[in-house]
Amino acid sequence: MNRCKRHPDKETSLTCNKCGDPICPRCMVQTPVGMRCPTCAKLSRLPTYQVTAPYYLRAIGAGAVLAVVCGVAWGFLQLIIPFFFFNILIAAGAGYGIGEGISISTNRKSGTGLIIIAGTALVLSYLIGAFTFWGWHFRFFDIVALAVGIFVTTTRLR
Repeated sequence: MNRCKRHPDKETSLTCNKCGDPICPRCMVQTPVGMRCPTCAKLSRLPTYQVTAPYYLRAIGAGAVLAVVCGVAWGFLQLIIPFFFFNILIAAGAGYGIGEGISISTNRKSGTGLIIIAGTALVLSYLIGAFTFWGWHFRFFDIVALAVGIFVTTTRLR
């Protein structure tokens, strides 16, 4: 019995079909041509999830602009239609717009960092609308609206 190259405490009879190194079931990678070690399988992340610093800067810029635009629109619509359930629809629309705008500005990249930027932009847009137009008063439906908006934003960037 051989011992795994990466886990010397594991005995194994499996070998990489490319380099011949012994591998255990924990580190083997199933490929179309057989089992390989992680080095020979060359595991890498999908390009969609490889977000570099310039993409984060684009996302922050787009998020800031969209937060201001959506915040002004949110506040204005709340003045015109002060029905508290309507706030949930506005949040969903703002979430969709912010999420889609950030997605387009980053060439459809995805990732946790972009989701955090978009969620922060949505909360910022709510605060801009709240302080600019109707003053600061926080209601239960505002929390629900923000949760719905963040959910929509998250689904746009997954």
